[in-house]
Amino acid sequence: MKPTNTKPSAKKKSYAPSSKSRKKAYHKEPELKPVDEVKAFFRDYFRKNNQAGHVMSKEDVIKHVLKKLTPKEDSVFAEALNELKVGGFLEIQEDGVTLILTQKGADSFS
Repeated sequence: MKPTNTKPSAKKKSYAPSSKSRKKAYHKEPELKPVDEVKAFFRDYFRKNNQAGHVMSKEDVIKHVLKKLTPKEDSVFAEALNELKVGGFLEIQEDGVTLILTQKGADSFS
């Protein structure tokens, strides 16, 4: 008698991906329009300084808004400021840069 190979034969498994290994779809936040991004900078500032009648000086506008703008956002700065004014959230002084928070703005930005 010939000696037989006593090793069990290795069976190959067929490829069957499990449903558990599937990656979940990545949900990223919707992109904001540049106007909305500029308005968000104003909201962030007034959220910290949330009192009706609070004055945002020219220096505050430069420091908290203008320095953070990208070129795309910079071109819509006046439009965003006008939308906040028309919405009744801010009042603009005669100099065109000094802003005053209204009661409506204080209520909504809190």
